[in-house]
Amino acid sequence: MKLPIFGLLLLGAGLYAADVKVMEQIVAKVNGEIITRTEIDRMTKGLYDAAREQKVPAGDVERMVQERAKDLLREKIDQMLLVQKGKELNINVDPDVTKQIARIQQGTKIADQEKFQQFVKEQTGMSFEDYKAETKNQFLTRRVIGQEVSSKVSVSRAEAQKYYDEHKAEFQREERVFLREIFLGTDGKDAKAQEAVEKKAKDLVSRARRGEKFGDLARENSESEPAQNEGELPPYKKGELLKAVEDVIWPAPRNTAVDPIKRPNGWLLLFVEEHHQAGLADFEEVQGEITNKLYTPRMEPAIRAYLTQLRQEAFLEIREGFTDTGAAPGKSTKWTDPAQLKPETITKEEVAMQVRKKRLLWAVPVPGTAVKVKSTSKS
Repeated sequence: MKLPIFGLLLLGAGLYAADVKVMEQIVAKVNGEIITRTEIDRMTKGLYDAAREQKVPAGDVERMVQERAKDLLREKIDQMLLVQKGKELNINVDPDVTKQIARIQQGTKIADQEKFQQFVKEQTGMSFEDYKAETKNQFLTRRVIGQEVSSKVSVSRAEAQKYYDEHKAEFQREERVFLREIFLGTDGKDAKAQEAVEKKAKDLVSRARRGEKFGDLARENSESEPAQNEGELPPYKKGELLKAVEDVIWPAPRNTAVDPIKRPNGWLLLFVEEHHQAGLADFEEVQGEITNKLYTPRMEPAIRAYLTQLRQEAFLEIREGFTDTGAAPGKSTKWTDPAQLKPETITKEEVAMQVRKKRLLWAVPVPGTAVKVKSTSKS
């Protein structure tokens, strides 16, 4: 009779039981970490939620989701490989995560930590710890890409100048001003409170003029909706703003925090970020714009090439029925399921023979001699 070597262990673990239920399905293994079906399903649900938020026509939602869903496993593997690389490089992003979460908490104006964590769960559908971990992963992926890819992609001044000379029509401007705002309300406040608001407004302008980032001050202090985007406003042409506002900001040079402007319901603080004059923009004014225009199409293939390299070096297995659309050419990602392995078998006679062979090894010639070392064991 043949005796299974590990079949009994599998039976003991319940892997052959008729009533086994799959609680979670692993769809990919990435260097010892796993991606589950639940994670992919959650990402797919996120696509439907995004479609609703973007008010995609009902007839187009399914097509849009299916088009994006085919790359979800790729995106998850991309992130996992980058996070693993970040840890391998000992990149520390904990201070960035702490600052980011503190900024969000400040923006919500929820001081109580438990209430803030509950708010995060309600808004994201994740526990606070999961949200924090996801935030850390995002910082890690950005840092790895910056360190390992972005730093090796560049656009020279000569290239930017050449593009400018050949595409001057793109840089014909209407006169426009680019602003950031902070608004501090006074409605419903008594005289003393209104004085405090005015003092705060003047103090914030002073801080901006001393070098603090106006966007940070806006996010932390402004009571208007653009605070969520660091106070950024859309560009304005002459005549689109109130005259009282234009009279203050139009003569101001770029990168200037103007004096606080009194409004009926509060104080308006404005920062002139850019001021484009009418006509052809100077090269220096648009050099950054040109660099971004040339840099972006170079970065995308560079990132994909780096991720392909990480895949080549990684241990990867993909379950049948799932596809990594970023797979490395020629790399095998065949799924190995331990539950499908056949148990080895062996007879009692074969066991005895293996023992006898081990004993006979004591009677082999010593290399370079004709002497045999004899075993005293009895077979």
